[in-house]
Amino acid sequence: MSLRCAVLPPPLLVLLAASAAAQAPLPADFDLYVAKVQQAFEIPGLCIAVVAHGHTTLAKGYGVQRLGESVPVDATTSFGIASNTKVFTAAALGLVVEQGKLGWDDPVQRHLPAFQLSDPYIARELTVRDLLVHRSGLGLGAGDLLWWPGTRYDRKEVVRRLRHVPLKTSFRSAYAYDNVLYLVAGEVIEAVSGQTWEQFVREQIVQKAGMSHSHVQPSAAMTAGNVSGTHARVGETVQAVLPDTSDTTNPAGGILSNAEDMAKWLTVLLGRGALPDGARVFAERTWRELTTLVTPIPIKDPNPVLGELRPNFLGYALGLSVSDYRGKKLITHTGGLPGFVSRVLWVPELQFGIAVLTNQESLHGIDAIVWRVLDQQLGVADKDWFRLHLQAEQKARGDVQKGEAKAAAARQKDSKPSLPLAGYAGSYEDAWYGEVSVQLVDGALRIAFEPTPLLRGRLEHWQHDTFVARWDDRGLRADAFATFALKPDGAIDQVKILPFDEGVDFSYDFEDLLLKPVARKASK
Repeated sequence: MSLRCAVLPPPLLVLLAASAAAQAPLPADFDLYVAKVQQAFEIPGLCIAVVAHGHTTLAKGYGVQRLGESVPVDATTSFGIASNTKVFTAAALGLVVEQGKLGWDDPVQRHLPAFQLSDPYIARELTVRDLLVHRSGLGLGAGDLLWWPGTRYDRKEVVRRLRHVPLKTSFRSAYAYDNVLYLVAGEVIEAVSGQTWEQFVREQIVQKAGMSHSHVQPSAAMTAGNVSGTHARVGETVQAVLPDTSDTTNPAGGILSNAEDMAKWLTVLLGRGALPDGARVFAERTWRELTTLVTPIPIKDPNPVLGELRPNFLGYALGLSVSDYRGKKLITHTGGLPGFVSRVLWVPELQFGIAVLTNQESLHGIDAIVWRVLDQQLGVADKDWFRLHLQAEQKARGDVQKGEAKAAAARQKDSKPSLPLAGYAGSYEDAWYGEVSVQLVDGALRIAFEPTPLLRGRLEHWQHDTFVARWDDRGLRADAFATFALKPDGAIDQVKILPFDEGVDFSYDFEDLLLKPVARKASK
């Protein structure tokens, strides 16, 4: 039970308050430690918010907004929080439930009659709650290519195309993280409230929480103001990469925020929907829905050096992950977009929360900070999280390199394509994604994912009838194998796409594509 709800005699209240105050939320050398993490994990800038027992202990920026420049990150510098947006969408649905306009277990089709999935039964039975808990039967990251990287499809077109995305499991039988159903959730909010997701979340959550420097539309926010640049490791160096400025996926990952505002949001979460003055952003019954585990997640062994982070239970609630650490229940989520990574974590029993937002894609760098602060709050200091997370990051990079080397060693370099290069050129189409074209230009093949301006590049022969798509924008870090299958007469039957290595982000869901040649129309 939260202390804010307990009825306790005054002397006991004083003792509890004194005990809480005695445990300092931050290590004494905290700023030096953050600088050490920044240097080792090559993070140009980050911001941190810490809330303990209803008070903001820290809301501060560190480092610079952009590599090679001197503009510092301050407490109001905005970073993309990416999937930490999901709980805002869940809370927005909770507010609509509070207003009596829908129920958590309403079928989605009651509010979006045109909504379809490739299995009509699942589409009919899928509820509002199901949109948020990753158990629909869609595979990991299914449908993300409809918006990632930015496409010409708007939110409504993405939702329309979901009817053709293949399912991987039966309904409610397995956990598989997705983004696209949060877009559907955004459409439900608009259908029942009369406001777009952006309008509703801004007015009913962001403004009520006092998050005055946060943005719900990256397309506008990223072009001006106190907003951080975006960076990532490309090859062996950290460099600037293009940010994602599309508004299509805002309900799944569009909010930009900062240290000051994330402290206010943590205060709301720790307050079970209440503000310090007693006013409410959402009701406590909504908070309970948000934080109640719905979908169990199989527990996998972490990197061996991080073995102590293996939880005893793990599952997904509504826009949040629920697990445990050192006997305490943790509620957390991470977020990642090009050049931005974040973690928000809170421990209701301790009335403690921390948010770290960065402008470089190093989750291990974030967690070297988060777990040290959490251990400080728990009164333990037996783990060198800096060293352990640095080892884990280096191992992850090494594993990708080993995978690349293994694939290269198995490659038959002397094999030849079955057809002249011109035989592979043409237009291809996938039922849910759309058109992909292959052209012969100056004696070499080029591939273009037509709805996605950034997915343009060379097709280099790998072996047999498999080529590698090397994207012109190397910051994408998403090269892919393209394998052409032939009919008996030598014509192309289909093309399958697979990520080049394990380092490719799962949102490049190439493996769900099945490209078929588009028949050329006879000229008149």
